[in-house]
Amino acid sequence: MTADATADGTAERVVVRYAPVTDQITEELNTSRYGAYLRRTEAGPVAAGDEWEEFVSRGCGATADVTLAVEAVEGGDRVGEATEFAFVPGAGDEGESGAGDGD
Repeated sequence: MTADATADGTAERVVVRYAPVTDQITEELNTSRYGAYLRRTEAGPVAAGDEWEEFVSRGCGATADVTLAVEAVEGGDRVGEATEFAFVPGAGDEGESGAGDGD
């Protein structure tokens, strides 16, 4: 990113911790389409400590619930079109079940 990208307060990068931690959720969060989804749905002010209740695709119209917690915001204080997301697994007893359909 250049200094121009943050002239309007747009964050260059937002580090987000997620739970539950499963291989499927990790894979889905790291797709470019998920970053694009978050740039649209979470556009605006962002700060460490914010929590977002979201979902990821499990294929064939099924979803899995996921909690996203903002750990750090770099280069500005707003999610915008140029913001990138870095996802880190949450610690604790989330497990690897992959269960949950978002209903």
